[in-house]
Amino acid sequence: MTTTPVVCIALMGILLFLLGANVTRHRAIRGATGNQMPTDPADRLFIAQRAHGNAAEYVPTLAVLLVVCDALTSGWWLNALAVAALAARSLHAFGMLTSKTLAAHGPVRDAAALGTYLTGVLLGITALVTL
Repeated sequence: MTTTPVVCIALMGILLFLLGANVTRHRAIRGATGNQMPTDPADRLFIAQRAHGNAAEYVPTLAVLLVVCDALTSGWWLNALAVAALAARSLHAFGMLTSKTLAAHGPVRDAAALGTYLTGVLLGITALVTL
């Protein structure tokens, strides 16, 4: 595998685990007697849980697509998609974690979600056309 996709996959993995650690931190702050499954979109634990859950939904698929594409091709296109996937997932997490509430969308979060969708679709297309 080439360096750029590997680095981007590793950084997305680190991001996923840091988001998970953030959920654990919020659970510890809340304590054993506090509500561990909040539903209020402004609750900091709920926001942490959704930021981690959202990353857990997309990071593995992006990583697999990057591995498959790297096995089939290499070059600037794949490197650009790897960096775009990392940027989209990082910005999405940032947008969620800095949001006052998940009930309202913000420009960073929305742009990063669009970036995730576009990157995933382009990786899928890349895998198909390089067979």
